[in-house]
Amino acid sequence: MTPGDSTGLSLIDLFGNAGWVVRIIMLGLISCSIWVWAIAIDKMFLYSRTRRAMDRFEQAFWSGESIEELYRVLSAKPTQSMAACFVAAMREWKRSFEGHARSFAGLQMRIEKVMNVSIAREVERLERRLLVLATVGSAGPFVGLFGTVWGIMTSFQAIAASKNTSLAVVAPGIAEALFATAIGLIAAIPATIFYNKFTSEVNRQAQRLEGFADEFSAILSRQIDERG
Repeated sequence: MTPGDSTGLSLIDLFGNAGWVVRIIMLGLISCSIWVWAIAIDKMFLYSRTRRAMDRFEQAFWSGESIEELYRVLSAKPTQSMAACFVAAMREWKRSFEGHARSFAGLQMRIEKVMNVSIAREVERLERRLLVLATVGSAGPFVGLFGTVWGIMTSFQAIAASKNTSLAVVAPGIAEALFATAIGLIAAIPATIFYNKFTSEVNRQAQRLEGFADEFSAILSRQIDERG
């Protein structure tokens, strides 16, 4: 048995001896920490897949392959990210020509709007559940601090009832209370780091999408001028 175990200061004892309010706070913070790591792992795989999908699409788009052929291939299956933006623009383009429109006025604006909507949906998909990370990162330490304050109040009440202020009596209660703050920081620090990292990644991917939308819009604009 370790010295910590003999004095009741092991981590398990700190949790088990804490009051029910502090225990609920600890369990909530532990659950939040697990949730944060689950979201982080999911986002790492998601952003990696999205980057690879963008790379593949750009390689196919700039390879010299016919845009019509690329649209035919991509429109036959669900698309996301840059491919979805391309398909949305091409669908609007083809609707205008298949409808035998005599005027192309407004076509450029409609194409830009559908691409902006597609980009907004993609950014929303990439940002999903990031608010959870922000909330845990900002609120976690304060929730843990609340548990600490509550635990210290309970300890002082117990000290007043026993009328014994020796360190052996005070230390376990204070340690149990501080353990709540420690768990709050364990949940909040990774959440804050992941939130900042993922927000930066979303911004980079959004800029990449907007850059492609501008380039593709310019290509279609030239074709509209030629046909007009």
